[in-house]
Amino acid sequence: MLANLLKTALGRLRVVAFLEGTSLLILFGIAMPLKYIAGYPQAVQVIGMAHGVLFILYVILLIQVVFELGWGWKKFILAFFASVIPFGTFIADAKIFKHPNRNTM
Repeated sequence: MLANLLKTALGRLRVVAFLEGTSLLILFGIAMPLKYIAGYPQAVQVIGMAHGVLFILYVILLIQVVFELGWGWKKFILAFFASVIPFGTFIADAKIFKHPNRNTM
């Protein structure tokens, strides 16, 4: 199934969205408490860097999908802001990415 997803820009976006959303949850749920409660700042450095790279890749793939599928500004803005809130990319996957031709979220 993963091989099939990686064949299209939308599929690659869905994979990166999952990874980006997971990294955000790990950053907020594990790395930040390790930094501020356990005094282990390296956790935020490592997870934060991975999350940053995944976020940039997500935005690049999102722009590619917007142009390939002819999405309007509304879908672009919704998908973009989904990447900055916890669980947002998972909701975007269910509401936007699985049904790319649907006009509403």
